[in-house]
Amino acid sequence: MVLQAEYYKHLPVPSPAGVSVSTTLPGETEHESAAPAPHPAMTAGSWVARLEAPTVALTATVLEGSDDETLKRGAGRIEDTAWPGEPGNIGIAGHRDTIFRPVRRLKVGDPLVLTTADRVFRYRISKTTIVNPEDVYVLDPTDHPTMTLVTCYPFEFIGHAPKRYIISADLVGEAAR
Repeated sequence: MVLQAEYYKHLPVPSPAGVSVSTTLPGETEHESAAPAPHPAMTAGSWVARLEAPTVALTATVLEGSDDETLKRGAGRIEDTAWPGEPGNIGIAGHRDTIFRPVRRLKVGDPLVLTTADRVFRYRISKTTIVNPEDVYVLDPTDHPTMTLVTCYPFEFIGHAPKRYIISADLVGEAAR
């Protein structure tokens, strides 16, 4: 499991050339919708982004899904949460004893960087909390772009940990790659 996680941690960020760009201009479609188009379905384990926390030397590949197989290889975008670049709350899970080991040292105010194939999103940690596993409200949609990191707690617990450590961060900037 550790070797697999280490391999996925070092996957390169895909180049923007592989990203499809819409060639439809505003006003060209007969029935335009104000809502953004839904994100295409991705299979579990597909590459989503690279997550970095420079203050604690964390680099993690974010894959699609939060199933056990995906989390053995890297961090996972939690199903039914926002996508990078979309309004709302993107949830990212990771194991406390592999890829998310450094999150225990993150503090309010620390930066997080999420890099997709075509954008770089900069976040700032706004709070950390400890919740019960059933307290999924931490992943609820928000009225502004946020990111929530989820891992098990306590960090040194042997076996299935009884709590979850939550890191909430607000989007502070984004740029094209």
